[in-house]
Amino acid sequence: MIATRNPSKVSEWLEKSDGGEVGTHKEVGAWADILVLASKGSAAEAAIRLCDAQDLAGKTVIDATNPIADLPPENGVLRFFTDLNKSLMEKLQEVNPKAHFVKAFNSVGNAYMVDPDFGGVRPTMFICGNDAKAKVEVTGILDEFGWDAEDMGGAEGARAIEPLCMLWCIPGFQRNQWNHAFKLLKH
Repeated sequence: MIATRNPSKVSEWLEKSDGGEVGTHKEVGAWADILVLASKGSAAEAAIRLCDAQDLAGKTVIDATNPIADLPPENGVLRFFTDLNKSLMEKLQEVNPKAHFVKAFNSVGNAYMVDPDFGGVRPTMFICGNDAKAKVEVTGILDEFGWDAEDMGGAEGARAIEPLCMLWCIPGFQRNQWNHAFKLLKH
């Protein structure tokens, strides 16, 4: 089920998705077991506020948002409306402290979110969040989707994870290369 204030925006998805439904943010918040927040960063807080806070209480919210400013990139580098001392995810966690936010999927394009093919090498998705159970849930989803998860701790870890979006986008903006992902190498 997709939450939207304007159902016509997702009509194409609805036509292609057998059994897919559209609802208000409140309806989706009440219905879902796990939610994915995939809105424009500047609209993320408003989207969370459109849900009933109690409907999100205790639920995992996969936060795929980035705090991208409404300014053009500078030499291929995105600009953020946050700083390195407070991430967007931390702000969202403050808006609804009972929801279990987990940052994930914010540093790769949608073409590689599920079944990423990098010649047999599983890419790394950096995650963080304050709830251990929610991070285990998201790690399981990532594993099923073809990713290795690397836990970067509590919500503060999003201060480092969100800027990976900037790094991921530079080759795209500078050379139109959008076919890559990150891999953490360990010894």
